Amino acid sequence: MEKETSIILSGFGGQGTLFAGQLLTYAALDYDKHCTWIPSYGPEMRGGTAHCTVIISDQEIGSPLVRYPDAVIAMNLPSLDKYETRVRSGGVLIANSSLMNRDADRADIITLNIPGNEIAEELGNSRITNMIMLGALLEVMPVLPHEVLRAALEHHMPERNKKFLPLNFQALEAGANFAKEHLKQTA
Repeated sequence: MEKETSIILSGFGGQGTLFAGQLLTYAALDYDKHCTWIPSYGPEMRGGTAHCTVIISDQEIGSPLVRYPDAVIAMNLPSLDKYETRVRSGGVLIANSSLMNRDADRADIITLNIPGNEIAEELGNSRITNMIMLGALLEVMPVLPHEVLRAALEHHMPERNKKFLPLNFQALEAGANFAKEHLKQTA
């Protein structure tokens, strides 16, 4: 059976949501999947709103537009407020609880409230929250294998940032581990 998965990543400009979506897209291409990546950001860039839509499919994609995604990564409260109700029933919502005053809580979807910023700070760099969230997403919804995302990160990261690869790998693993533990507790 052919599968198509739509994912929205949303947050403030500067949180790496567009990079995380682009990384998913590169990984999907490297894994011989069809995919689309549509970024959107406010004119103020850093600090403004930023989101992107990624579709990964086994076959050609008919339309890049997504109204009810299979998964959402909400990096902040405005993103949670906007997209929580849009996640398709049976879908996945990964919410960065570090920047929220409420938990995501819908009974008809899998929700993971993860303190992404705190985990990133424990690892030594608040800029890797996006990788923590991606690691968690791939653990909850294995649309791509973790090693494919790691390889895409290694191959597509700009040369000037290659020194941060080990930290990014740690962040992906930390997000996956948090999700594993959470899923074990709710099972």
